[in-house]
Amino acid sequence: MAAAPARGRPAAAGLLSIGQVLARLAPEFPALTSSKLRFLEVQGIVSPTRTESGYRKFSPADLERLRLALTLQRDHYLPLVVIRDYLADLDAGRNPAPPTAIPSMVAAPRRYRRDELLSASGAAPQLLNDAIGTGIVTASDTYPEQTVTLLRALVALDRHGIEPRHVRSLRQSAEREAALVESALSALLRRPDAASRARASELAPELAARLDEVRALFVRDAIDRILS
Repeated sequence: MAAAPARGRPAAAGLLSIGQVLARLAPEFPALTSSKLRFLEVQGIVSPTRTESGYRKFSPADLERLRLALTLQRDHYLPLVVIRDYLADLDAGRNPAPPTAIPSMVAAPRRYRRDELLSASGAAPQLLNDAIGTGIVTASDTYPEQTVTLLRALVALDRHGIEPRHVRSLRQSAEREAALVESALSALLRRPDAASRARASELAPELAARLDEVRALFVRDAIDRILS
């Protein structure tokens, strides 16, 4: 590996600012924004260097890495986790399958029958019945992994006397938050092109995460008042 460049102007030779990266990629990806670039960095797609003042600097290799990731996302509708794993294989010198073959390598999400759900979550049958009866869980022949996680949380809460009926309002609050996200993305969702739908799919988790942060802060503040 080459040694790090010495301090001074030569160290920045060939490096690009975030604005320059946007300018280079905009013709191919007109919806790309600085916020999206920062999001890709957080997701581990690219790791730009930082100046002493904290400004991001992208190398030509970073630029090509971004171009590849954005192309895979746009043309093959690949989730970022799959793109990140593919890039990691390339970084490690392995010979991963072509991008168009990656989706077939992703295992289908597991579904759980009722008995499997109860066993995996440690929930009693009545607790599941109560969760279904209050609308927290939708009755089905099989259940996704997230229902296992939900039931485990309900089991833990039930030990402290918090029953499914007590948390029904949280489900209603979640529906209202989803409506907020839908409203914020309405302009993108109304567009028929795939790029707009893909962009909406990227932004929805970001907005949900921000709402989670706000809700967590509100809950923490309320708990602090109870304990003070």
